[in-house]
Amino acid sequence: MRYPSSLCLAISLSAGVFAQFNTAHAASFSVQSPDKQLTFTIRDDNNQPKYQVSFQGKPIINPSSLGFDFARAPSMRDNMYISNTVRANSHNTWQQPWGETREVVDHHNELLVTFADKSTKVNQYRMRIRVFDDGLGFRYEVNKTNARYITRELTEFSIADSGDSTAWWIPARGWNRYEYTYNTTPLHDAAHVHTPFTFKNKHGIHMSIHEAALVDYAGMTLNQRRPGTFVSDLTPWSDGIAVKTNGQFKSPWRTIQVGDQAKDLLNSHLILNLNEPNKLGDVSWVEPGKYTGIWWGMHIGKHTWGSGDKHGATTERTKQYLSFSAEHGFDGVLVEGWNIGWDGDWFFNGDVFSFTKAYPDFDMDAIQAHADKVGARLIGHHETSGNVSNYRNQMEAAFALYEKSGVTQVKTGYVADGGNIKRIDERGHARFEWHDGQFMVNEYLDNIKLAAKYKISINTHEPIKDTGLRRTYPNWLTREGARGQEFNAWGTPPNPPEHTPMLAFTRMLSGPMDFTPGIFNMGFNGLGDKTNRPQTTLAKQLALYVVLYSPVQMAADLPENYLARPGAFQFIKDVPTDWEQSIALAGEVGDYVVFARQERARGKYTGEDWYLGAITDEKARQIDVALDFLSPGKRYEAQIYQDGENANWQQNPYDLAIKKQRVTYKDKLSLNLATSGGTAIRFKAL
Repeated sequence: MRYPSSLCLAISLSAGVFAQFNTAHAASFSVQSPDKQLTFTIRDDNNQPKYQVSFQGKPIINPSSLGFDFARAPSMRDNMYISNTVRANSHNTWQQPWGETREVVDHHNELLVTFADKSTKVNQYRMRIRVFDDGLGFRYEVNKTNARYITRELTEFSIADSGDSTAWWIPARGWNRYEYTYNTTPLHDAAHVHTPFTFKNKHGIHMSIHEAALVDYAGMTLNQRRPGTFVSDLTPWSDGIAVKTNGQFKSPWRTIQVGDQAKDLLNSHLILNLNEPNKLGDVSWVEPGKYTGIWWGMHIGKHTWGSGDKHGATTERTKQYLSFSAEHGFDGVLVEGWNIGWDGDWFFNGDVFSFTKAYPDFDMDAIQAHADKVGARLIGHHETSGNVSNYRNQMEAAFALYEKSGVTQVKTGYVADGGNIKRIDERGHARFEWHDGQFMVNEYLDNIKLAAKYKISINTHEPIKDTGLRRTYPNWLTREGARGQEFNAWGTPPNPPEHTPMLAFTRMLSGPMDFTPGIFNMGFNGLGDKTNRPQTTLAKQLALYVVLYSPVQMAADLPENYLARPGAFQFIKDVPTDWEQSIALAGEVGDYVVFARQERARGKYTGEDWYLGAITDEKARQIDVALDFLSPGKRYEAQIYQDGENANWQQNPYDLAIKKQRVTYKDKLSLNLATSGGTAIRFKAL
């Protein structure tokens, strides 16, 4: 008998679930979620490893292939059988030092499957599968002694009922990286896409395919080959190789988040749970918070990054921003354009940037003295313009300078077209890489590790996508990785009304985003629907601080625009960025979303108040919200910032109604959202 009795541990399921498998001479093993709603089954049909997933007894992933092709070594795709299995489970709670929730429950069942060559009986690789109530992850574990260069990963996701599914997606491997507006199409029209890739089947089941713990490996995109079947398409090196290994490697986790409703995806912690615990030790020096910045003025043409009469990053302007920030309770000021290299066409200036030399009108010592005096800090900025070798050569000196100057947070930038990251190889030749290829995956993480040495936290722009590594390296605070607020200044067209409610169910499933909300002047180019401007109401800009999570949030507009609207500005001053718990209350992909979050006790925040944010697309809507998330036995003052009766995003975005009322957990509120509008509420404990 090929399989010993100790291995015959397959969970018995209905025959209908696996009717599409050829069961002759095949071993089959299954592992279920703790609530038994989600089942992952793996088999060796015809000596070809395949898996399938069902949810609530219905298939959601049809039989899908596994394995690898290599440049020189034999492929791992067929002539294999399951030689061993090991089961495990886990149920524990761990804490984030900062985050959208303090305590995270990790409850999963695990199956570890070994595949061996049928002819030689030599083990080829192991597949580790973990199934949670909110989704699952699986990864390859290969332990070979000879170097193996991966040319293709053969992992498939064959979507059941794909012909009746709707997908929300952005194109992969394009010039603008992840910075596209999202498409809403039948699933069959999604050709080559980035992850997270979110879709809904005909039964209303919502799913999102992504990856977790992307380390020393190429980013995974999804390429639809046969209708409904997406193949892992790894972003290659400049020489065409996908992943370069020494033969011993673990792939990132391939993840599938699953829920009955769209909001279930928002309440998932799957990606975090599949990452390793904190490797940095004491990270009390990592501090969430809010900041202002010499930033928006450059985007709307009031200031420049380069030197000259309109230079934004001057000593005096930075002092003014520091004083404003300190007066209104902000932690720091981001300053872009302070260092040599911004003159000319800085998009292509990667070779000449200095990360230690300032322009003559930017006095770092004087600025730091003023920062110490008023009680706000300078937030650093490193723009590479895609030349990572130039940055690599200066990185340690740059972090040392910031450490000396009291800088504890740095925004990094990697502005370059996709496929145009410049590195200098060991022979001195320029090579051009993708932002999400293996080389850059490692480069981003090396930046994080070196920053930690100097107790500096990083906010990465033009990043590799988030895959939950903030758990392992908590100084990786946030990142961009989507079409942000700046596109509303010059995007032509700017972000449409559906963009932010779309981000909640797509990009935000991977982790925090530095969207830079809080624009109060919508008319810098005039109002209407044909100009570059935020296509939102003022209330929606406030609600974004709750809906789009980031542990560091920017008050992105100019100080004078906040002073002109002190009532609305109060919400930005009050709202925290670190949360005890977060609950998605309602929503549909790209239409609307409602979040409630409880502040975490930190600094001036007691941990007793709750905040709510609701946003909508171009459609005005009324949303009824039960307040049963509030603490029983407590009374709250609801400080409500909502669209006024005449608000609409095109011609009257500033109509904002501010009111207060007493509430308890037994109450309900009706939220009236204007076109591209929102509601922001602080529930202040009494």
